[in-house]
Amino acid sequence: MSGQPEEGAGSLFFELAGDLRLSMLMKLSQKQYRLSQIAIELDATLQEAHRNILRLTDSGLVSKDNEGELALTPYGKIVISLIPSYDFLFDQREYFLEHSLDKLPLKFIQRIGALHNCEVVHGVMAILQRWKMLYNNSNKYIKEIMSQVPLDLIETISSRVQNGVRFSYIFASNAIIPKGRTQILHKIGWRNLISKGLVERRMLNEVQIMTIFNEEQSCLMFPNLKGEPDLNIMFYSEDVEFHYWCEDFYEYMWEEAEAFDEAKLKPEV
Repeated sequence: MSGQPEEGAGSLFFELAGDLRLSMLMKLSQKQYRLSQIAIELDATLQEAHRNILRLTDSGLVSKDNEGELALTPYGKIVISLIPSYDFLFDQREYFLEHSLDKLPLKFIQRIGALHNCEVVHGVMAILQRWKMLYNNSNKYIKEIMSQVPLDLIETISSRVQNGVRFSYIFASNAIIPKGRTQILHKIGWRNLISKGLVERRMLNEVQIMTIFNEEQSCLMFPNLKGEPDLNIMFYSEDVEFHYWCEDFYEYMWEEAEAFDEAKLKPEV
């Protein structure tokens, strides 16, 4: 009696569960191979390679042409394109045991593999330094969704805006406002920057997922199990797919947000 599922997604996962078969698929996603070549590449015997390629062929993931060249089928290419999502979740499994994606729209969960190529930054000070670097490195724009006001970085952002960098942000109406924000904004002429169209802003009732990005660097923070953004751990990347994910999420939330209303913010503390 075999333990192998015969139909449904279980049968696909069974084929992907074999380390050699998965390695073969990853190799074939890069280029075509002959059986002997892929066996050498993966340090497998010809018999092992033949047996596993036969299974991948039978499952519809791999095909062989008349010249003996092995390649992914169109179906196999689609399957392999989904692997980064599972890789990312597996690599960050300890993180996602303590962080929730409940409020993240399904279409972004389905694209979670775009976040795979990233660095995990730990600690509030290290995160603030990374934000400051991102602000200083911006040449075209800065976009962000924030639940808190980085008071120490307002002047850094202002200096970039005054140098032609466009700044757009979505703010939480329930954010904690640090004492001194109003004076700093008045000092740097924030309202004047808004009236000139250099700064755009909108507001949400709450922000659980935070992102900050410029044209090349992106930061992302998910909420803890209480639904509060975790400012102690951040995903950072300069990868283009990571950036597209953050940009698309920002645009989605921008459409969901309302006009910015300063009166809705809590008093400074």
